[in-house]
Amino acid sequence: MTYVVTDNCIKCKYMDCVEVCPVDCFYEGENMLVIHPDECIDCGVCEPECPAEAIKPDTEPGLENWLQINAEYAEKWPNITTKKEPPADAKDWDGVAGKFEKYFSPEPGEGD
Repeated sequence: MTYVVTDNCIKCKYMDCVEVCPVDCFYEGENMLVIHPDECIDCGVCEPECPAEAIKPDTEPGLENWLQINAEYAEKWPNITTKKEPPADAKDWDGVAGKFEKYFSPEPGEGD
């Protein structure tokens, strides 16, 4: 098992999760984060830290696609270990449906 970041992180990107991760397995895209599934130790400390509730165990039904997305972009995006400020309009995007199809960006973030 591993944890994955799902679409509600898109345009929210709170980053509370990165500060509690003991193995620094978060990677930063332009408008969301992902978890490297091979680095995650399944400790679960990140899940309750996410204000957008975007982090889920990959054992939940229907998250196979998110496991693939997290694995792919963790290889392409820079590592992030320090919390940054979320976007100013993050709360407005929390819970918006269809964010992946409409707003996902494959571009990397800045990382640390």
